[in-house]
Amino acid sequence: MGLGRLLRYLLLRPLLPAPVRMATALLRATPFITQGLRSLARGRLSVDVLDAAAIGVSLLRRDFRSVGTITFLLAVGEALEAWTRKASREGLAASLALDVDTIWVRRGEAEVQVPLASLADGDVVVVRAGGAIPVDGVVVDGEALVNQASMTGEPLGVMRVAGAAVFAGTVVEEGTLGIRATGVGHETRLSRIVDFIERSEALKAGIQGKAERLADAVVPFSFALAASVWLLTRDPARAASVLLVDYSCAIRLATPLAILSAMREGASRGVLVKGGRFLEGLAAADAVVFDKTGTLTEARPRVTAVIPAEGFERDDVLRIAACLEEHFPHPVARAVVHKAEEQHLQHHEEHAEVEYVVAHGIASRLHGERVLVGSHHFVHEDEGVPVSTMDEAVATLSAQGHSVLYLAIGGRLAGVLGIEDPLRPEAPAVVTALRQSGVRRILMLTGDGERTAAAVAARLGIDEYRAQVLPADKAFVVQELKAQGHTVIMVGDGINDAPALSSADVGVTLRDGTDLAREVADVVLLHCDLTDLAVARELGRRTLARIRHGFISTMTLNTLFLAAGLAGLARPGVAAVLHNLTTVGVALNAMRPLLPAMERAGGDTA
Repeated sequence: MGLGRLLRYLLLRPLLPAPVRMATALLRATPFITQGLRSLARGRLSVDVLDAAAIGVSLLRRDFRSVGTITFLLAVGEALEAWTRKASREGLAASLALDVDTIWVRRGEAEVQVPLASLADGDVVVVRAGGAIPVDGVVVDGEALVNQASMTGEPLGVMRVAGAAVFAGTVVEEGTLGIRATGVGHETRLSRIVDFIERSEALKAGIQGKAERLADAVVPFSFALAASVWLLTRDPARAASVLLVDYSCAIRLATPLAILSAMREGASRGVLVKGGRFLEGLAAADAVVFDKTGTLTEARPRVTAVIPAEGFERDDVLRIAACLEEHFPHPVARAVVHKAEEQHLQHHEEHAEVEYVVAHGIASRLHGERVLVGSHHFVHEDEGVPVSTMDEAVATLSAQGHSVLYLAIGGRLAGVLGIEDPLRPEAPAVVTALRQSGVRRILMLTGDGERTAAAVAARLGIDEYRAQVLPADKAFVVQELKAQGHTVIMVGDGINDAPALSSADVGVTLRDGTDLAREVADVVLLHCDLTDLAVARELGRRTLARIRHGFISTMTLNTLFLAAGLAGLARPGVAAVLHNLTTVGVALNAMRPLLPAMERAGGDTA
């Protein structure tokens, strides 16, 4: 409802003849009465029934002024809610445009990287583990486990083989697919965004569900009190006043508005929250679990050393490692490829299909020999490759706080690569801020060895850490904390963090994390700044405080208005104005994140 319409109503209404005012009142009342009757037909004694009853009593009393006032203010409330939802949806949609810039496309026998914008129907796109499928299409070769939660809401992956249909925005968890594009461009992405926003609104916070149940529970008591007043006083005006002063409108309206407004505020500040219940989880959390690599670190690791084993050349070690790693989006893989580029080492796709083993490493075949790139656990313990010949070099790298990547060829250790991933400069301050906000336990999980893990944890000010952790172990740590009664936030950015992100009360990732991590996470930090985790937590806490403030205001003011109605001090028209102004006031308070001018003038006192 625009300002012009409001002014016309206020200025011109008193000048209208009585028959016109009556017809206008009936016209305005019809939708609200119809809505109340529909609610009754569904067996629900809801707020809509209460509004319809109040309007009906005023019509029977021929109190058209009260009818006009009631319907006008109800329309204002609906317009405010619709405007807030529209603003929130638009902001969330803009924030969700996390489009892939480049993709791998098959050109003849080779695979080349091209801009997504250049893709056309009929092109064959190659998507490997951890990558988002950028098109709607049909699988022409390969097989993979695909997470389709973005399309179906089903969290479990489904196997896709040649001939199966796949959709833009879904994520390959394991395997590799060649996909012939049948639908590309803006439409598929836009469809996903709209579906996501509709789902996010369905993820109600616990406090929102409680508010709606409380609002509906109050309705029978309002009817009972109005009936009692009429029986005792035989004054329909007093009974109508009681019906018009109910607690439920503000309670029911303010909570979703506060949550949607907070989600919109978060998006504008670089924090994408996928549902109201995650705001509540952020506020209630008393344990935070961090994955180290790419989360507490800058996600820009660099290769600091390439040490060949006896019988191998340094350049060969780096070239072969880069040749395998270039197919995967992990930060360490990018670092290895970048180091090879710096050294001007050229390579050709001479290896067979590359197999990605989550949280361990990658494997392939080169000139008939099995090639492994990965952790000590993968190369030595899983694959049985002896590594003791390089223990001294590994010890030196570990003492410097560097991670170690092993390369084995044909069952022999070919060399090791030292990987340094600097800590995010804001990470120690974030740990301190979380602890000051009431988080009792902060844990760091890493696949690094004990010595490296201890050094990093000490620099961050983290007391608890787990070294040499596998993906299943990460999820187990989260579940263990939840079993102890903690509300847990898990922060991670990689494919191997997905099980833990799904297990936590709130899973948090960064925008530059893998597509799978962004898919399963409940909160995405769009600025890739860990400081925004503290912002997200504070946003959740302020939102709950604002909702509680609205509850208290509603109960206090409406109790006073109800007493005035019972005493005959507030006639139905006055009661309607007072009640609906309270509702609008509580709604405006809930919407303060969307009203920066009000925020600047009044501050955040909730």
